Amino acid sequence: MSLYTSFMHIVESHIAPLAGRIGSQRHIIAIRDGFISAMPFLIIGSIMLIVANPPFDPQTSSSFGQVWLSFTRTHWETITMPYFMTMGLMSVFVSVGTAYSLAKSYGMDGLTSALLSLMAFLLAAAPQVENKIALDFLGGSGVFTSLICAVWSVELTRLLKKYNITIHMPAQVPPAIARSFELLYPVIGILLTVYPVSLLLQSEFNLLIPAAIMQVFQPLISVGDTLPAIMLALLIANLLWFAGIHGDNIVVGLLSPIFMANIATNAALMAQGVAATQILTNPYWAFYVCIGGSGSTLVLAILYLRSRSIHLRTIGKLSVVPAIFNINEPLLFGSPIVMNPSLLIPLLIVPLVNTVLSYSALHLDLVQKMVAISPWTTPAPLGALISTAWDYRAVVLVIVLITIDLLIWYPFFKIYEKQLINEEYKQQGSDTSTNTGTPSQQ
Repeated sequence: MSLYTSFMHIVESHIAPLAGRIGSQRHIIAIRDGFISAMPFLIIGSIMLIVANPPFDPQTSSSFGQVWLSFTRTHWETITMPYFMTMGLMSVFVSVGTAYSLAKSYGMDGLTSALLSLMAFLLAAAPQVENKIALDFLGGSGVFTSLICAVWSVELTRLLKKYNITIHMPAQVPPAIARSFELLYPVIGILLTVYPVSLLLQSEFNLLIPAAIMQVFQPLISVGDTLPAIMLALLIANLLWFAGIHGDNIVVGLLSPIFMANIATNAALMAQGVAATQILTNPYWAFYVCIGGSGSTLVLAILYLRSRSIHLRTIGKLSVVPAIFNINEPLLFGSPIVMNPSLLIPLLIVPLVNTVLSYSALHLDLVQKMVAISPWTTPAPLGALISTAWDYRAVVLVIVLITIDLLIWYPFFKIYEKQLINEEYKQQGSDTSTNTGTPSQQ
């Protein structure tokens, strides 16, 4: 048995089934959906944060820069208010979206479950002090708490329904009112579980639940922001892609809480005029690591356009535009790269090289770290520019990475192209022989 055959046996027998179960797990899907539902708000908040921080030195000679700087100094609170109401409330959106998705997966009412999750999260993260609600943990620092509250509130409601612990209203009562009364016991359940824990932590340790949870998860966040951890996550994602499983859906779904916590930390530091510290964020993954999609295949789509293979040239025409916007399923399945040993090595190596180089550049402060969220479908140079708050060096880094990606992908592309050209010649020869035939056959 060859090494490749042994590897594929391991992937098909062990990795693929496990990944499939993880990818279809309802709680992971709900968490992913929760972050997706929050994304439009976070993008707008990021844009406003960038507007509030012009890419000009205070001593700039640019008249445009001076006008922009003067405008932001005069209207700072007005400009940044949307940021605080979006990025600053990130965990609120995530809690509502996650609970809604999880409830719908159980066939439960999504709206009431989302409201219950919101109540649980506010009890845990935003106690009232002197008639004011604390906002410290409603942003990225409360994201783990928001997920726990979302899952707990839905599971508690489901458990009560399972054992028929609910208020049954007569059939004549309108459905909306009936659902409201059905929520009374879950509300009481949240009050009897979340609230006492919050009061206990406050009285005994002077901590809110999110602060305690962040202390528990801090090692995970710290480890997740290291180069080895990022490389391991990336390797798993692309191995799953090779097996035909959407690796990004699984890996990024698991990393999303870290992504969001890190980008919120960086954004908060920027708003305070302090340098960002965290590297692993959504835009880092999208615009430096996976340029053109998983495997960083933008350059491969461009190479296909000039290929002598009819098949690859066709795939190139179909996939190059989506690849510019970081969508590469047409290329992955059309080439195919999935289950194709000829392209396995670059599929794994290219993103790892991108990770090492970009991580080093950010760690050494050669390029500004990501402080804002740009839609992942933004072309990589522009997305990196926006996410770093107009740091032109981010564009330079993306161009350098694309150039290196081209150098790595090219020889494997040529090998695969040669294989397909030989097959196409054989097929053409076979078709010619079949169509011409012999005199007796005609």
